[in-house]
Amino acid sequence: MAKVRVSSLAKEFGMTSKELLDQLAEMKIPAKSASSALEDAYVSMVKKKLAPVIEARSAEIEAKKIAEQQAAAAEEAAAKAEAEKERIAAEARREEERRLSLAAQAAEEAARAAAEEAAREAARKEKERIAAEELEAKRRAVPASDSGSRFRSLLDQIAAQEAVLKEKKEEDAKKQAASASERPARKGRGQRGQRGERSDRGSATNEAPAHRRRSNAAPAVPGNVDFPSPDKGGKGKKRKGSAHVEEDRYARMAREAEEYSREKVLEEARAAVEEASRESTGRRKKRKEKREREAEQLKQEKKLEEAIAQGINPEDLDAVKVSEGVTVAELAEALDVSANDIIKRLFLLGTPLTMTQSMSNELVELVADDMGRKVRIVTAEEENSFSFYDDPKDLKPRPPVVTVMGHVDHGKTSLLDAIRHTNVWSGEAGGITQHIGASEVMINGRKITFVDTPGHEAFTAMRARGAKITDVVVLVVAADDGVMPQTIEAINHSKAAGVPIIVAVNKCDKEEANPDKVRQMLTEYGIIPEEWGGQNMFVNVSAKKNIGIDELLETILLQADVLELKANPDTFASGNIIEAKLDRGRGPVATLLVTRGTLHVGDTIVAGQSYGSVRAMLDQHGEHKDEARPSDAVEILGLNSVPAAGDEFRVFEDARDARDLAEQRALKARIEEQNKVKHVTLETLFEEMSQNELKELNLVVKADTQGTIEALADSIGKMDQSEVRINIIHSAVGAISETDVSLAAASNAIIIGFGVRPQGKARDAAEKESVQIKTYSIIYKAIEDIDAARIGMLAPTEEEVQTGCAEVRDTFRVPKAGLIAGCMVTEGEISRDDKVRVVRDGVVIFDGEFGSMRRFKDDVKTVKNGYECGLGIEKFQDIKVGDIFEAYKIVEVARTE
Repeated sequence: MAKVRVSSLAKEFGMTSKELLDQLAEMKIPAKSASSALEDAYVSMVKKKLAPVIEARSAEIEAKKIAEQQAAAAEEAAAKAEAEKERIAAEARREEERRLSLAAQAAEEAARAAAEEAAREAARKEKERIAAEELEAKRRAVPASDSGSRFRSLLDQIAAQEAVLKEKKEEDAKKQAASASERPARKGRGQRGQRGERSDRGSATNEAPAHRRRSNAAPAVPGNVDFPSPDKGGKGKKRKGSAHVEEDRYARMAREAEEYSREKVLEEARAAVEEASRESTGRRKKRKEKREREAEQLKQEKKLEEAIAQGINPEDLDAVKVSEGVTVAELAEALDVSANDIIKRLFLLGTPLTMTQSMSNELVELVADDMGRKVRIVTAEEENSFSFYDDPKDLKPRPPVVTVMGHVDHGKTSLLDAIRHTNVWSGEAGGITQHIGASEVMINGRKITFVDTPGHEAFTAMRARGAKITDVVVLVVAADDGVMPQTIEAINHSKAAGVPIIVAVNKCDKEEANPDKVRQMLTEYGIIPEEWGGQNMFVNVSAKKNIGIDELLETILLQADVLELKANPDTFASGNIIEAKLDRGRGPVATLLVTRGTLHVGDTIVAGQSYGSVRAMLDQHGEHKDEARPSDAVEILGLNSVPAAGDEFRVFEDARDARDLAEQRALKARIEEQNKVKHVTLETLFEEMSQNELKELNLVVKADTQGTIEALADSIGKMDQSEVRINIIHSAVGAISETDVSLAAASNAIIIGFGVRPQGKARDAAEKESVQIKTYSIIYKAIEDIDAARIGMLAPTEEEVQTGCAEVRDTFRVPKAGLIAGCMVTEGEISRDDKVRVVRDGVVIFDGEFGSMRRFKDDVKTVKNGYECGLGIEKFQDIKVGDIFEAYKIVEVARTE
């Protein structure tokens, strides 16, 4: 019969073994310990006896579980309420900020409108003033044009009539003055006698008709006519005087009528001439403006046709292209002026230069502006690129180019596999994409070109190229891992390229997946979902279970429709090299993406320093193609060399032009390499001394303490400096910085470090500038190296090679192992056999070896960049958060001099 142990029975009853033993003792059932076995009869007896206790215990446990569930539900409800409250508050803040922004924008728009209205009013008044001045000038001077000649004779007539009127007025004035002087004389003569008066009046009246004939006036009644009068005494004489008065009055009335009519006619004629002249001037001005507009439009059309024929931007036709760092002589040649003119202007600007000295961009722009010329400074990258211009009428819709980015092992290639129904990632080394791959997918009759970029940090430059040639970026983030370093880099690359980002939250099928947490983390980097008021679209997907793939593709097409992507397919092809390699059987093979035009088999292309004819064209499946249109990714054969990934290619109509351009670029690259400054090193010091008569060795010294610097300076001062003088041009306490490298590059110096390490940017700058950095921990070793280099006896020695860096994120105390540092590997790859130095604030505080290296619970030999690990340092426990572990190896390096 089966027996049951006390411990098993206690576990079944939900009791401890001790409690069950006490119960068995009360029931007088023999059981010594928890491992004692009970017979089946005893078990039935115990179950019957303890049934109420078991039920009560079960009820208590159930009640406790229900209480815990209720507490958890209450806590969750409170958390949700708090989150909702925070969301409402955030919405209120955003609404207030939006309102203030709109108000400020409205105020700014109102101010701008008022300023524009004031400017328009001032311009209108100025225009009216100018028009009035022109009109006044035209009134004063008779227009010399053909239209004004028609009124010249009429104006001459008017002027002649005005002269006649003026002469007549003067004669009338003289006549009135003479009449006034003659009246007293006639009166005196009338008193002396009638005969004398008659004779005088007759002579006076005989003169009047002659005067009136000279003045061309109307005839009056003759003064010598005698009217009959009954009274011979004084009445007849009075009749004759009244006839003379009537004669003057009628003549004056006739003259006034004639003058009035002439003045009126002249005034009307003058007004008519002025109106006709004004109308003629306005029509002439309008015709002139119309001719100017037509000439300007014709000029722009010719300029546009020329730009389209050359395939460049119309703005670049008028500008003179010069490269960065152009010399005075080169600028004079480009502007077609004398170099002395440029040197004179530079002297006046306070920057005298010789013909062979380089000019800064600011100086080039100032000199060109002073000479009234337009220049465009071309950078080194733009020199190897092409500028195109397409007529908007020739543009047609093209498929979008989508780049998939994200952190390593977040499922980028798996997502593309789900889209393409392929299995690419299994063929990659370690499951990590090692090169850029391009493929085309048809979705609902529409094509999308996908570019897969590596996620490992070692391929940062490749990811940068992928972001540069793309239209839309799909950022893949694992829902169970969140934002990682390479995720941040992909965001920065996309923002720098100005490309819209669609976030695909992958691995949503996992139990530990938290898409909302991913959204919250991405808001810290400016990636805000549309449902939260942002501009980025988020899609939850699972590449493994094919969830959300259709929604992601629809989102990509929607973003492409918003961008309205267009290109001109009916022209020579151009684009970018995605990747290139040298195949043993096929020769140089380049994967390129066409961005403009149509590429055909047989076309001659130039890509960087490579050129050739397209012998064959293959698609992603290895099938031959005859042409590639915009947004198509193809592999081509036929180049003479392997181009650099990222180079821009262009089709040339003439093969000789393509070859000449490629050879010019190659020659310029060789010249730049030859002219590159070669700095002195300890290994080449003796050779430089013998060949170039080097007389001085400059040193930049950085140390952990000031005493070390003083000891080195004292030791160098005691060395034999008869052949070469050793100068310490700069010394300071602290880590080697980028400024130290710049100083050493400018002074042809060597950097010596004691107990300090170079910063990351300083290492990159030193490698770029070819500046040697030597680090030591023993001062005598540095003195020996410098002295051996000075006499040419520097023997081949072991060289330190840095393998990786790790940053301490947290520390843990582990029994028997001591203090363990939780680290993130930030550079390279750390090995268990590497040596390690602990750097704190740029100062080395310990140099030793690793004591342990684990990932999770497993011992590992290496940890790659981007992964977390636990590291222990042998014989060193003073580890703090923020310390940097630099792993390095000592390798043998043979001398090459």
